[in-house]
Amino acid sequence: MRTQNTSIDASMSKHSMPFAPVGLPVSYPPARRLYFENQPINHLSTEDQRLFKRFGQGPVVTPSHSHIHCAFEDRVEKNPDAIAARHLDQSITYRELNRQASRLAAIMDQHGVKSGDHVGLFLERSIPMLVGILATLKLGAAYVPQHVGITPREHLGHIIETANIRIILTLDRLEDQIPVAEGQVCLAIDKMMAREQSREHDIMRFTRGPEIDPDQTCFLLFTSGTTGRPNGVQVTHKNVCNILLTEPGNLGVKPGMKVAQILSIAFDMAAWEIFVCLSHGATLIIRGKDIQAAAEQADVVIATPTILGSLDDARCHNVRIAAVAGEPCPRPLADTWSKFATFYNSCGPTETTIINTAQRYDEACKDLTIGKPTPNNTVYVLDQDRKACAIGEVGEMWAGGDCVTAGYLANDVLNRERYLPDPFLGGGRMMFRTRDLGRWNAEGELEHYGRVDDQVKVRGFRVELNSVSAAMESDPDCSQAVALKLDNRSLVGFVSPQTVDSEKAKKVVADLLPYYCVPAFVIALPELPMTSRGKVDKRILLDMALRQQETQQTTALQASLQPSAAGR
Repeated sequence: MRTQNTSIDASMSKHSMPFAPVGLPVSYPPARRLYFENQPINHLSTEDQRLFKRFGQGPVVTPSHSHIHCAFEDRVEKNPDAIAARHLDQSITYRELNRQASRLAAIMDQHGVKSGDHVGLFLERSIPMLVGILATLKLGAAYVPQHVGITPREHLGHIIETANIRIILTLDRLEDQIPVAEGQVCLAIDKMMAREQSREHDIMRFTRGPEIDPDQTCFLLFTSGTTGRPNGVQVTHKNVCNILLTEPGNLGVKPGMKVAQILSIAFDMAAWEIFVCLSHGATLIIRGKDIQAAAEQADVVIATPTILGSLDDARCHNVRIAAVAGEPCPRPLADTWSKFATFYNSCGPTETTIINTAQRYDEACKDLTIGKPTPNNTVYVLDQDRKACAIGEVGEMWAGGDCVTAGYLANDVLNRERYLPDPFLGGGRMMFRTRDLGRWNAEGELEHYGRVDDQVKVRGFRVELNSVSAAMESDPDCSQAVALKLDNRSLVGFVSPQTVDSEKAKKVVADLLPYYCVPAFVIALPELPMTSRGKVDKRILLDMALRQQETQQTTALQASLQPSAAGR
């Protein structure tokens, strides 16, 4: 989600830019718009007030369903014998997936699961995973996904306690890896699926399930917390339907298409893969260990830029639609994939429901941006006092509208810091502090300038790490780059592939940015390390840099202690 505007001054001084008047074609009726309050923006010029309202909101659209599992059930009725999912040598139809989910819902009901409960979904990518998700939603409960084998046992225990989970859905072979306490029950979905089917009347009562408020939690995702403890984000049915049942979040998925499921189930973008497929009648290609194999079978690939960049794009020309989010996207990656697929560059933290902005990028685009707000959503660029910035000024992006989730579970302190009343929409609506920096360009798209905490001080100067990474990526030989602060006087750069000339990468930065932005050294790697969620693992990179710095300092010290030739 990185813009490639490396000419922006690295100190990120705010500046205004001229805009030509924008007119609506008279042959089209005006689109429905959200109403913005005038008082919070009356300090802006008349033109900036107009553009703040125009740029800051997506179209008003009504999703086809208010509950995401009901969209799936409609697909069951329309085409029950279509293949819903494939995993290795297994497959399941929409009819059978719905029936197995209803069977499991009946069993969970007998165990006392009710609307509003949290159900653990602790397993691996599989067809039973889909059965567990849908069964939970049919009961009006929320699923809490974690990838067993990757998530530490202590982490699972914390999630079980925090979310007050009594029922945990898993796979038979994984049961012994789950810390189950007294009063908690583990159900192996695959064992249930293998048993003789329940009586039909026990199944049918869960075809539509209980009445569920659209503002009720659909799934609970635990993100990495700054305190070391993960925070549970409550994502509602309304949140999910708003992004996945409208354009562009629906990605144009239709029956007959195949969608790859390659991401960690604990990652919010996995919900994008799963629900955009099953709510539109397509087939989900659930990967095994080989991400490339899944991508080569798919029409649609959703990934982080790091994962997409790890694929051999020459073998993926079957892909018709590719969407990235979760971290900055290198311009070369977007250029490569947009040559043969419809390419979306998107942005949005878990707290704003997968993505809340998107750009459809192609070779005609002047810049790679994070696009415009998605339907029924808003974005505000605000200063440190939460006042609206003038159009073209860099500020912190706050998100409003139907994307804003219901807050962190059992964390009132963090909720008060990150979720605040929305003064622009009013009416009791809330907005979320993304901690991402951005500004509006002349086309009404958002240029992304990294995270607030990615702004660092080096030699007393403010530096945006994102702009340094983008500068290194402007080298045609570089497919991906990351810049990190090493100490108060220097940065370090990482580039891939390993064939990139490290000294050339430093020179590229020196040519584009001030001297204090030039990394002390650049490390070239075959590929950048990834976290379990498919993002660049910056902790591993920083450890690597510190070790190299220590080696360089030791070598320099030893050299200084050697007697010179003249002194012998």
